[in-house]
Amino acid sequence: MKKREHPKVKERLHPRNKHRGRYDFKQLAEGCPELTQFVKLNIYGDESIDFADPEAVKMLNKALLKRYYGIDHWDIPQNYLCPPIPGRADYIHYMADLLSSKYYGKIPPGRKIRCLDIGVGANCVYPIIGNREYGWSFTGADIDPVSIESSNKIIELNTSLQGEIELRLQVQPNDIFFGIIQKEEFFDLTICNPPFHTSEAEAQSGTLRKLNNLNSDKTSLPVLNFGGQNSELWCKGGELRFVRDMIRQSKFFAGSCFWFSTLISKQSHLKGSYEALEKEGAVEVKTIPMGQGNKSSRIVAWTFLDNEQQRNWINTRWKG
Repeated sequence: MKKREHPKVKERLHPRNKHRGRYDFKQLAEGCPELTQFVKLNIYGDESIDFADPEAVKMLNKALLKRYYGIDHWDIPQNYLCPPIPGRADYIHYMADLLSSKYYGKIPPGRKIRCLDIGVGANCVYPIIGNREYGWSFTGADIDPVSIESSNKIIELNTSLQGEIELRLQVQPNDIFFGIIQKEEFFDLTICNPPFHTSEAEAQSGTLRKLNNLNSDKTSLPVLNFGGQNSELWCKGGELRFVRDMIRQSKFFAGSCFWFSTLISKQSHLKGSYEALEKEGAVEVKTIPMGQGNKSSRIVAWTFLDNEQQRNWINTRWKG
């Protein structure tokens, strides 16, 4: 088949995203030789991996984290979520822009910026990227003890992350911020990639569609190329229910966080999210579109702080 022309830059990714160019597999394999066995020529004659193969996807992530973020040791347990790094980086960069919009166009850097990752998972990817790109400190929360143990191991094995990321187990699955945000504790932003689906069957159906889009050989076996445990992929009521619960609970911590935020994968869930935000009295709401390949999503961010409270927050926490 004729070699396909590719754009040099993935225009839909954030301008500061380090993954806007095509993957240089030779370069990536220099830092992660294990990647080599998964690199093959595709039908267009380009070097690539089989994105339907979970082991290949995991090894690509390992190589990307080593090359671009200085992470020498990274692994996840079998069948746990292995997120696409470019999309995760986009979320972090857009949140940096959101902070800068309140800080005279400058991104407030360093450990004084405290971030809370709701559902950090076994991969610890959001805290890694946020810390390595901007020096922010992170707290990661999860309801799964195996995820906490795995992310803790990543931190322990990489000295650059030690003292920068703290992990907390959420022992009440229906709570999001209760039991995690402590009294007199403040966060500058929260991030979250909520479970998409309403049931395990729906999650498997979505996986089959994704795999069949990736692979010309149709399959009826839902092998998760990016992995994922039940709590990572689905919850009762799905994404909208989770986001509405998060918004409702965030009101109780209105003074504890500057920006709350979450990914919204489905456009149709925006209306219900906005209704929940209006009901809880959010002072300011931002919707930030994102895109990776053919996939579109968005971040919804909100704050309960009025203009004077925002100024006080910035003057006491970000300056100096």
